[in-house]
Amino acid sequence: MKNKEEQNMEYVTLNNGIKMPKLGYGVYQTPPEDTKRCVLDAIEIGYRSIDTAQAYYNEEGVGSALASCGLPREEFFLTTKVWITNAGYEKAKASIQESMEKLQTDYLDLLLIHQPFGDYYGTYRAMEELYEAGKLRAIGVSNFGPDRYLDIQHFATVKPAVNQIETHVFQQQKVAREYLQKYNCQPESWGPFAEGRNDMFTNPVLTKIGKKYGKTAAQTALRFLMQSDVVVIPKSVHKDRMQQNFDIFDFTLTPEDMAAIEALDSKESLFFSHYDPKTVEWFMSIL
Repeated sequence: MKNKEEQNMEYVTLNNGIKMPKLGYGVYQTPPEDTKRCVLDAIEIGYRSIDTAQAYYNEEGVGSALASCGLPREEFFLTTKVWITNAGYEKAKASIQESMEKLQTDYLDLLLIHQPFGDYYGTYRAMEELYEAGKLRAIGVSNFGPDRYLDIQHFATVKPAVNQIETHVFQQQKVAREYLQKYNCQPESWGPFAEGRNDMFTNPVLTKIGKKYGKTAAQTALRFLMQSDVVVIPKSVHKDRMQQNFDIFDFTLTPEDMAAIEALDSKESLFFSHYDPKTVEWFMSIL
């Protein structure tokens, strides 16, 4: 007998055969003091994939929630990311061990390089070693544009399984996703709601389509990404909103719905460009 979350959940299979939930819970910008409560709420609702990062400073809260929730570690798909201040083989290796200690686990389901800056080749070599040692079930990258992704994909021994990039209805990443699909790398969205920019939560197209199914604009946006084979990790500190974000398995958008939402694509970031020299300068300033 499958439990509720197993009945509801949809999965993708990564390039090494590992199954990953299509819907997870993200803790970006969740205050460290609130993280344990939020993750426990998410687990109670049915989330089993949790996404954190060294740079979020809340890995301890995630680890504490997983350790105290009463469910076995194997039920969870746990992701964290190596920050650029830990770039390079030795620093990355030490930081990954530290992350696992904070998360109270001896393995990670997915580890990503957070940004395409610094000595990320050294970082990736450390990740490959830990992958071969069985400490990491899958490895990948985050914020890698098609050029950087293709470069590391070509030279890496263990091919990136996931690329987590800004993806939402206004930036659908069609070019990036074309190359990720070509080389069997799973696209994962950060910012699936565009953090509410462009009035996403009241967008007339999303609102009108959602109304047909008794769903909100936010639920419609998540469903669109999932039907586009993009993994999503929406974040909320409010339990009722977490529940709404989870209640997206009981409807399917039609081809006409999908086409109408595809037309919202502006093909540009609503946040920042990793190709903008000012953005790169900012990242370099914290190294």
